[in-house]
Order: sequence, then structure tokens, then C-alpha cells
Amino acid sequence: MGGSARNRGVLERDDAPGQSPYERLSQRMLDITGDRGVLKDVIREGTGSLVTPDASVLVKYSGYLEHMDKPFDSNCFRKTPRLMKLGEDITLWGMELGLLSMRKGELARFLFKPTYAYGTLGCPPLIPPNTTVLFEIELLDFLDSAESDEFCALSAEQQHQFPLTKVLKVATTEREFGNYLFRQNRFYNAKVRYKRALLLLRRRLAPPEEQHLVEAAKLLVLLNLSFVYLKLERPTTALHYGEQALVIDQRNVKALFRCGQACLLLTEYEQARDFLVRAQREQPFNHDINNELRKLASYYRDYMDREKEMCHRMFATCENDSAVGEN
Repeated sequence: MGGSARNRGVLERDDAPGQSPYERLSQRMLDITGDRGVLKDVIREGTGSLVTPDASVLVKYSGYLEHMDKPFDSNCFRKTPRLMKLGEDITLWGMELGLLSMRKGELARFLFKPTYAYGTLGCPPLIPPNTTVLFEIELLDFLDSAESDEFCALSAEQQHQFPLTKVLKVATTEREFGNYLFRQNRFYNAKVRYKRALLLLRRRLAPPEEQHLVEAAKLLVLLNLSFVYLKLERPTTALHYGEQALVIDQRNVKALFRCGQACLLLTEYEQARDFLVRAQREQPFNHDINNELRKLASYYRDYMDREKEMCHRMFATCENDSAVGEN
């Protein structure tokens, strides 16, 4: 995050006697709260509209204590993006206010006074009481849940009054929220978001020249639903959505793979093999597909061994009964 800024050091170092690095930095930062409790310095400008209060934000960030050049807590140093819901997942008031001042793609530094950070208690043992902290935040993207929720609350007739682009945007937002919940292992909640997206797309009657846009959006949602139902250990429903995805694209590798996984869980071994072989035909060197085929072969051998053992016991019982009758 912010490689050029990182190379310059977290704070510029000049020779102002009697001033801390934070004091020197704060003199050229923008006051976004009116009481100098949250100060901001834009490193790279963003584009588009400001973050909305009900949004979920995709960010990378790091936090620093005064006089330190390293993150104060490994949990506060996000090298990989993280999607967080405003008002729910963000614990620092200053960070939430700072994010509301940002645009997509923006990289900025913020100084949070104790009132907007960890307060009079701090966060022992890492953060002392009454500590001012510096955060570097990169806003990669944000999703506006308010817009989506309002649209989904409308009747089908009201939704039809909006252009297709609006429906596709809301459906994409719902699916991306589902992906966020899925990554948190909140599979039931993810399923709810995916089904909302699918309902929106099924309601929409698009003209022939735009129908391919609806079908492409449906395909992504159906693949997500098939996957989430596998995680919920409901393979019959997973197979149902996977087969619907194949109606749209009969050679889709993910759909074939999900159907194969579902059939394997249902012990429908012949059907599982058919789906997985079709997937392998599309991607011969796909590691996951080949592993699933090996798993299928192992399960099928075990199944056949159990069948043979059962038959052996049945015939043995019959032979013993015959012997008793002769005696």
C-alpha cells in the first residue's frame, strides 16, 4: 500500500527542534472534524463520489504510534484488502469518519486524537492511554448497501420502471455482499444475498438484444449458490443450481465441477464421473478437478468393496441355511 509514501518513511523527517514528527505533520493536514481530532493528508487522489454512510468498504491500512516507524499491532496492518461494513466492523470512530471523506482509489494518512482512537484507556499492552495514532488507509472500492436495500424493497412493478443497468448494478452489489459474507464463512447470510440477486434478475424482462447481459449476471449468481449450498451440506440444492448454470453455459467448468461435487456427496458416482470428466475435458490440467476424480475413484472402490463383502455375506448365509436344512 502506497509504495512511494512507504519509501519516504511514514513521517517526513526535518529538523524542527521541540516538535514531534506528528506535530510537524499535523501542521499541513486538513481538519475534517472541526476540532482537529481527525486530521487528513491525501497522498493519492481518488475518483468518483464519497463513501456513503451505509457502505461496505474494501480497504488496506496500517496503524502507527508516535515516534514509531513500524505498525503497532499486526492485526492493524492489512497488506491484503479487507471488506468492512461501516457502523459494524470498524471500531475506531476516527477511521469511520476518515473513510467517509474518501473516494475510490484514494490513499491518505490520518492522525486520530485519543478521543477518536483508543481514548483514555488505550489498548494495553500495545497502545498507552491518551495516545494519538497515525493511520495510512487506501480505499480500493466501496459497495453502497443502502441503494441496494432500497431497490430490493420495491415491488416488482416499481423495479420494472428502472433501466436494466440499475437492476444489474443492484444484483452485482448483492452478489458481492454475498461473496464478502462467504469469505467470512457466514454461508447462510451469503445464501440470502445470492438469492436476492437471483430474484432481481429473474424478475427482469429484458429485450432480446440485452438478454445476454441478464444471463451472464445470472450465471455468476447460480455458480455462487451452487457453491454455498455445498458449504451448507445440501448437495441436492447445490446440484439444482449447478444444473441451472449449465442451461446457460453447458461447458462452464465451475458449474460442471460443482455438479460433480454434489453428485459425489449424494453417492451418485456414475453421474459424478460424467460431470467431472466433462469438466476435465475443458481443463485437462485443472488440479482441483483431477483431485476430485481421484477422490471419486477411491470412493467408488470402497463402495464396490462393500458391495462385494455384502454379497459374500449373503451367499455365506444362504449356504449355511442350506446346510442346516440338509442336516
